[in-house]
Formats: sequence, C-alpha cells, structure tokens
Amino acid sequence: MPIIENTPDKLVLKSGSTTLTLDRASGKAIFQRKILMWGLKPLERPLSDIVEITVDTAVDRASGVEVCHTMFVSRSGEGWALPANDKQDAQTNAATARQFLGMTS
Repeated sequence: MPIIENTPDKLVLKSGSTTLTLDRASGKAIFQRKILMWGLKPLERPLSDIVEITVDTAVDRASGVEVCHTMFVSRSGEGWALPANDKQDAQTNAATARQFLGMTS
C-alpha cells in the first residue's frame, strides 16, 4: 500500500480504491472507498478513537494465498481493514501509522 503523503500533520495511505487519511489538523481519520467509479460515503472517526493498529493475516481456502490487511481498531471494537500487497507491506504501513499517531508498539 503506497504512502501517498507523510508529513507531520497528515498521513495518507492508499491501496487500490481505498484511501485512509490521518489528519492532525482536523483530528480525524477518514476512510474512503470506491466501487467501480462510484465513491462511497467517507467514514470518519476522531484520531483519539483509534486504539490499536495491527496486521491481520488469513489464508484463502480456495487458492491457498495469504491475504494481509492493516487493521485500524477503535475504542468500540470497530475495525477498518486496508488491504496490502503482502505481509511486509502491511507491517510497514502499520508501523508508519503507529509512529504518526504516537503509539508505542
């Protein structure tokens, strides 16, 4: 998942048609998705609600391919999953997002 922008005030991660923006100026995390050419309504959450960033790995039963996501978990337990090309990509983006938000692990 490419890191589109990484400044002290904003981090933008993009994977396919999914974009996650972490913006300190507005204090919000904005999750945007597109299906075909239609953009879905963006999901917003305060940055302070994100309590955990993990890497979720699963194996597709039909093909045996490992599928990885960077998971952003909120206080309520809700999660946003950003797909990654591979496990290393997901780990790199999780570490970058943790550093941006000041999380220690």
